[in-house]
Amino acid sequence: MAKKQFKGRPLLAGEVEGPATVSRIGFNTYTSYKKTMSGEMTDKAICDDGDNTDLYGKDITNAILCLPQTIGSTTGGFVLMGVAKMGVGPKAMLFSRHVDSLAIGGLVMADVWIDKHVIVIDLLGQEFLDAVNTGDPIKVHEDGTVEVG
Repeated sequence: MAKKQFKGRPLLAGEVEGPATVSRIGFNTYTSYKKTMSGEMTDKAICDDGDNTDLYGKDITNAILCLPQTIGSTTGGFVLMGVAKMGVGPKAMLFSRHVDSLAIGGLVMADVWIDKHVIVIDLLGQEFLDAVNTGDPIKVHEDGTVEVG
């Protein structure tokens, strides 16, 4: 597979490499991490959102999440901060659209208050989401460039 490059807006910049974990629909933060946040599962995060056929039942611990946007309740930021603190949150969240204020709020709080850095890049475009598949190698650069392949 030839490498493809996409340029987004780095909001919480950083560099990371690893396999992509892709959701082509909105990522419901609370529902996806429900068992982890309730204490049923503390050493990993298995997606518990039955409506997300891309991720349901998959291990999303330390994932490089590629998604259009987050959806769900106003607890989204708290959930992202919580799973980051537990050490099972994503390594990176790569958004094809704008990141929402709740998600970025929780991730900034995790970065500042508990020193848990999650890379966040948004505005990567629909072409990014169309090009990436779960398991594809991803390389994220400090300047918001994402390489797929």
